Amino acid sequence: MNGAAKGAIIGGVFLAMVGGAGYGMYSLVGDTGGGKDDTADGKSATASRGEGPVTEKEAVEAAKGFLTAWAAGDDRTAADWTNNASEAQSAVADFKAKAYVSKAVITPGTPTGTTVPFKVAAEVTYEGTTKPLAYESRLTVVRGLSTGKALVDWQASVIHPDLKRGERLRAGTPASPPVKLVDRNDQELTPEKYPSLRPVLAQLREVYGSKAGGKAGAEVWIEPAAATATTQDGSATQDGATTQDGATAQDGGRRTLLTLVAGEPSTLKTYLDAKVQAAAEQAVARFPESSVVAVKPSNGHILAIANNRKDGYNAAMTGTRAPGSTMKIVTAAMLLDRGKVAADKPAPCDKTVSWGGRSFHNLENFQLPAGTNFSTSFARSCNTAFIKQIKEVDEDAALSKEATEVFGIGLDWKTGIKSFDGKVPVTTGAESAAEYIGQGQITMNPLNIASITATARSGRFHQPLLVSPELDGRPTATAARTMKSSVRGQLVSMMRLTATSGTGAEAMASVGGDKGAKTGSAEVDGAGSPDSWFTGFSDDVAAAAMVEGGGHGSDAAGPIVAAVLSP
Repeated sequence: MNGAAKGAIIGGVFLAMVGGAGYGMYSLVGDTGGGKDDTADGKSATASRGEGPVTEKEAVEAAKGFLTAWAAGDDRTAADWTNNASEAQSAVADFKAKAYVSKAVITPGTPTGTTVPFKVAAEVTYEGTTKPLAYESRLTVVRGLSTGKALVDWQASVIHPDLKRGERLRAGTPASPPVKLVDRNDQELTPEKYPSLRPVLAQLREVYGSKAGGKAGAEVWIEPAAATATTQDGSATQDGATTQDGATAQDGGRRTLLTLVAGEPSTLKTYLDAKVQAAAEQAVARFPESSVVAVKPSNGHILAIANNRKDGYNAAMTGTRAPGSTMKIVTAAMLLDRGKVAADKPAPCDKTVSWGGRSFHNLENFQLPAGTNFSTSFARSCNTAFIKQIKEVDEDAALSKEATEVFGIGLDWKTGIKSFDGKVPVTTGAESAAEYIGQGQITMNPLNIASITATARSGRFHQPLLVSPELDGRPTATAARTMKSSVRGQLVSMMRLTATSGTGAEAMASVGGDKGAKTGSAEVDGAGSPDSWFTGFSDDVAAAAMVEGGGHGSDAAGPIVAAVLSP
């Protein structure tokens, strides 16, 4: 074979030929590794035992053994070359049986240490239709802890680079017809042009595809993991992205990889705005691990949803992070509502304040002169000015009530796709003080903070909506109380001051119109840098952004919001 090895699968029969310095083979599908350290029976074909780091020679041997068995359709042997035999065996078998791969050639590349890249040139055949499916992937070889053998570290991405833990590669006729997504002005929104909308489109297709008409064709798709990251009541891990066992959260239904037979798509109109969405996509592209949402204060319509995250998680809609000082919008509203403060009345801003046995301080321990009013303390984001008011309120549930009854936080928002709708638990002591400044047990995402800003701007909670409730007759959440006009007037004026001469002034300098803002940074245990939060409004658009580990609010999240408010 002139020193080049070649492998193929033809007509469902696996043929593998190995020789010289190379080899060709087949590919499979399944979950990522992490289940067990070695193979199911402690045997890994002819893998050699060793000690210490895996050598490149061992890596090539293990990769060759795995890929050769895969090419031959020998799922048992292929699995034994991995450190998670049960998942790998299922994956190898499924690639042919459930992804309908009728032919595949795998060409390995040049190893880099213990990592071996390879190219897959496959054909998928379903009900008489054959289409090519080509991609690149890689595998890494590790040493089995109990056997000492060099084994492929099983990851779902070995089968296809887009697969995450728990996901499966499938082909056939999907249950939901394809959907053409359009914005409020009937402009088409494609995931190719607006990548952040890929999980949104998947969920909308799953929920509304059969309701909106259309006809299903045939596809190759990624089936989402059965496990989810959140419970039915919306509780989750700190970032909502992983479950306790480490499974990746998926934000929607299946993701199409290849269309075999085109279906007849239905058209689904959303409240998104293509111009604002484009600005949001460009804005988050500047900052890793960032998310942003924009809504209309007058009606709650969602104008844009964008994320730039390695894990593909829709943190903009379903994240659960402490929002930092952006929460002071709600705290200020509660204090104004109860007559404990007034925008033009003094609100002491000392360096530190103690409550519940814990000391709280301002950024870099700054303080403001005696007699400084509450509006200035808000605009400068003075923590102590807020916490000093706790003894005046004298009700543990005050903040939680304001958040729910006026701002709609924690109600069952039915936006049209999955969303986490915020959580402000009732706490006491130091935890209560922490919540006044957006720390402690409070959990939010950019959708929640954008909605809070929209409510402050309009004086009335409008449940955020991505698509019309008339599509499926779903109910929408209604807040128990409308914000008092006097509270709204003072709150908006303080946000305007923040945007023009406070902590948000630099970020909002380029934003026109009637504008307001609030900055925030949230400390996260074990993180080297706080999460950056920023929210603002300009006329009838409100937006909020969060950048994990982004620093102060104006450092990263601020420029994102400013870009969205000035598309």
